[in-house]
Formats: sequence, C-alpha cells, structure tokens
Amino acid sequence: MTGALPTGGPDAAGAPWPSTARRRADGELEVGGVGVRALAAEHGTPAYVLDEADFRARARAYREAFEAAFERIGAGIDVYYAGKALLTVAVARWATQEGLRVDTASGGELAVALRAGVPGAAIGLHGNNKSDDEILAALEAGVGRIIVDSRVEIDRVADLAAARGVVAPVMLRVTTGVHAGGHEYISTAHEDQKFGLSVTAGDDGETSPALAALEAIVARPELELLGIHSHIGSQILDPSGFEAAARVVLQLRADLAGRTGVLVEEVDLGGGYGIAYLPADEALEPAPVAQDVAAAVAAVCTELGTPLPRFSIEPGRAVVGPAGLTLYTVGTVKPVTVSGSGADDETFSRLYVSVDGGMSDNIRPALYGADYHAELVGRVSDAAKVLSRVVGKHCESGDIVVHEVLLPADVSAGDLLAVAATGAYGRSMASNYNALTRPPVVAVADGSSRVLVRRETVEDLLALDLG
Repeated sequence: MTGALPTGGPDAAGAPWPSTARRRADGELEVGGVGVRALAAEHGTPAYVLDEADFRARARAYREAFEAAFERIGAGIDVYYAGKALLTVAVARWATQEGLRVDTASGGELAVALRAGVPGAAIGLHGNNKSDDEILAALEAGVGRIIVDSRVEIDRVADLAAARGVVAPVMLRVTTGVHAGGHEYISTAHEDQKFGLSVTAGDDGETSPALAALEAIVARPELELLGIHSHIGSQILDPSGFEAAARVVLQLRADLAGRTGVLVEEVDLGGGYGIAYLPADEALEPAPVAQDVAAAVAAVCTELGTPLPRFSIEPGRAVVGPAGLTLYTVGTVKPVTVSGSGADDETFSRLYVSVDGGMSDNIRPALYGADYHAELVGRVSDAAKVLSRVVGKHCESGDIVVHEVLLPADVSAGDLLAVAATGAYGRSMASNYNALTRPPVVAVADGSSRVLVRRETVEDLLALDLG
C-alpha cells in the first residue's frame, strides 16, 4: 500500500507519520520505541500519542532555519510556538527548551504557559475579543506582547494598563488582503472576517483602518507600540503568500513612519505552514521558506529605504501536527453497497470501520472536510486492501474520521487503528459530544510513555453538572 509504514530503523518513517514511527516484524507499530499494543493496554483507546523527539526536532528546525536565514540579511527573528494547535504544560516546556517563545490565544492558554514556567516576556496573547480579565492577567504576568485586534481594544488595553500604572506592550493585527490556506474557515487575511484591521484605504482616500489604529496606539502613552502583526491563514503550502503579506505590512510600517515619525521595531508574519496529512502530500520545509521570506523582506526594505525590523513567526501545526497520532480500537465493521449517481456509474462497496472515538476527538473532518490517513497498526495482514471509511461512534452521519482509505479486508473488532498527523487541533478542539470523555495525551520517548493529560472520566463530567 502506498505510504504504508516501513519496517526499519528509527528514521524509516515518512510523511505523515512521526519520525520515530516504524513497524516491527509482526506488523505492530512502534513510536518513540513503544509498541501500540502496550500503549493501548496501559492507557486505553482512543488516545492521542505524541512523539516528543519529533516535536523537539521540528521546533529546532524552524528556529534554526529562520534564525540562519534572517541572520544572513542582518535581521533578528523570534519563533513563537502557536499554542492553539496543542498546549499542555509539557508541550509548553518542550517548546521553551528548544528556544521557542509561546503564543497564546486565551486566558486559559496563558495560564497553561505560565504553569509550565514560560517567562511572561516570552509569551504573546492573541484574541479578537479578549475579556478584561484576560487583559489584566496578561499585564500581571508581564507578557511580552498583547496583539490588539480592534480600535475598541486599543482603548480597553490602554485604560486597564493606566489603572495598573504600567505600559502595555502591544502589536496591531492587520488584514493584508492576501488570501492563503485551505478551507475558507482557516484563511484569515481576507477582508470579510473577524480578525484584525484592514490596510485598505477607503475609496475617498480616507486613512485605512489599520493605519488609523496604529496612530491611535501611538497617541496613548499607556501603550508601547512594538510592531505590526499579520497572519494570512492555515495549512499554507505556497510560501509566496508570506512574501506578499510581508510586502504589505512593511509598506504600512513605512507609511506610519512617514506620518508620525514612529518606525516600529518588529513585524510578525504569523504562521500557517502546511504539513503532510496523506502519504502523497508534501509539507513546507522550513529552510527554503525561511530563505525565500528573508530575501523578500530584505528586498522590500531596500525599495522602501527603511531599515529591517526584527521579525517573528508563529508555527504551531507544523511543529506538533506530524508529531502526533490517534490510536483507536475497531468496533463494528460492515460493508455498504454504494449506488452510482449517474447512468454510467457502477455500484461499489465501501467498508465502514467504526472506532471507539470520532468527531469528539477530531472534529476537523466534519468541520472542514479535512483528509487524514489511517492504518491497521496492531498486527500484520496479508488480506487485500479495500476501499474503507473510518467512522466514529457518535449519533451523527457526518461523524467521519477518515473519508477514504484502503484498509485490509480482514480488519475486525478489536484491531488497533492509528490515524496520522493528529497532533494539531485534535485535543485542542475536542469536545464531550454525546457525553464521551476526552482521550488522554500520552508522550512517548526513548522506549517509555507517560501521560501528559489524563483521560477524562464520567465522574469528571458529572462533577460539572450541578443538577
């Protein structure tokens, strides 16, 4: 089967599996030196399995590639791990230990990063509708930057900072009009959406909302304008989008300097670097992207006659997505005859393979139509591969885990199935739909496993229900 996990050494696996994944001679999958049968026996299923070595290697790769590329043009850069992809205390520590800062998108994520010991100065706080409590928590923690998202928020942050007698370090999120990424719901730089302020001026030549907001920040002594922030989307596989957005932001920076004399010191180019979800997919590699973006921003600053700012980026999915997989146990298996929709379309059979999780542990296939890859991982099978659909146990016909995959025809109840590249947005978007409990996050490394986030219990659910 194309893309099947090979038998071999620790580096034998390819996309979309973690780097330490391999098959043992009997067909069992091993990750981080730990077999999936042992993982299922100790931790149960479903379970999110996270390859610590893979996560660390990807974090280092992004930091080193971008630091090297931007050093060559004479600019500094900071790499923030976008915690919304997956943030636990251990994950935040790993990111920090590998030289990354941590980007948070809520008060809860901020609390996790702080519990992990991430210094406040190394944390950013995002959000299009931050509460006063979240802003105050950020100020109390001394976060390195609060990314403001609207004109209203500028005054709210300034007023709260003034009440505390501090100066709040802020960046302004702008929408560049560069539309990149996959599904419409994860493309974030077009005009008709909730994030940021547009750089586009009105038809009558009126100042753009972004430029007006930057001027408003400059006018508030309770705020320190660190720079401008842009994020153009997610699961981006064409790096030209980053270059186009950088040009827009650097022009805005120059325009602000021309009007106010303030040349901001930092530009954040966001994240959204795409990964491989299927065996045939190609991910963005950090080194060539870093080199292309660095060359582009250097050229733009030369054209504008402005010195290079410090830059920052925010990879999340690209660091944690390929490092994770979800381990399931197969339950009901049944073939379904599918009728063709046209006169010349023939009927065909599809095997429905139900697992003990579903849309509550990975909503992305139902929400975005996202594609994933699955394999039988607890044993070897010589059976022919048949067209299959992996589905969950929820009371929804759209509860699909993998829309289309070839699985052995003899897959049956009790088999272990793994879905690759679920490290990002599986656990962080998980729910208790149908009162299912959320799976644990289990880290594997050097032949052993440990629970990072325990499995929820029914008692946990009932403890929240006050009747």
